[in-house]
Amino acid sequence: MQDLLKYTLRIADTSLILGQRLSEWCSKGPTLEEDIALSNISLDLFGQANGLLEYASKIDGSRTADDLAFKRNEREFYNLQICEQENGHFGDTMVRQFLCDTYFMLFYQELSKSEDETLAAIANKSIKEVSYHLRHSKNWLIRLGDGTDKSKEKVQKSIENIWKFTGEFFEMDDLDNLMYANKIGVNNIKLKDEWDIIVNQVLLEAKINRPKDSYMMTGSKKGLHTELLGKMLAEMQYLPRAYPDAKW
Repeated sequence: MQDLLKYTLRIADTSLILGQRLSEWCSKGPTLEEDIALSNISLDLFGQANGLLEYASKIDGSRTADDLAFKRNEREFYNLQICEQENGHFGDTMVRQFLCDTYFMLFYQELSKSEDETLAAIANKSIKEVSYHLRHSKNWLIRLGDGTDKSKEKVQKSIENIWKFTGEFFEMDDLDNLMYANKIGVNNIKLKDEWDIIVNQVLLEAKINRPKDSYMMTGSKKGLHTELLGKMLAEMQYLPRAYPDAKW
């Protein structure tokens, strides 16, 4: 059961941390409509994380979903490192979202076939949400890339800066292999070809050059992160840790 717990936490943490990062746009969006859109996408991610953390809590048997979200330290989180990267300007956020949304869509499509009924159900629900997220980020990327010279320059730099975090999408370790062999998890390697096709098509339409696959960041499956995660958790976890007996 510890293997299933850790696998579930990996998925949950990725949604939780990206949702937390995206929520920082609340009241700061470039337009009112976009402010609402980003906030709603963040809420979708929190909903996915909550469902997964509730399941993880049942597997764990001793910690609640809130405990898992607010009372683990940095090394106990397994989110993909791309999710903890700062929002930057709007183009930075849209590039990060597009790359993540494309992966999420493919990942949840495969996870929906899982023989673990709970994971499959969460994946099926998430597909509907992620399809909107992908359409939103894709349209913005095309709009910015094929917009003004300035917007094109900025999003080109955005994708070059964050590309080194995309390698983690397709990593497989012993736990991934075990979950896949038991028909519970996803073979991330098999997602790469379809991810490349979607990304390449959109970048071509957006007139953005795809960076080369060179050095890639890694380590999240072992609880290794950039310094940004610790700072985020310090803010995210402050109240629950300061008032551990508080009821919300």
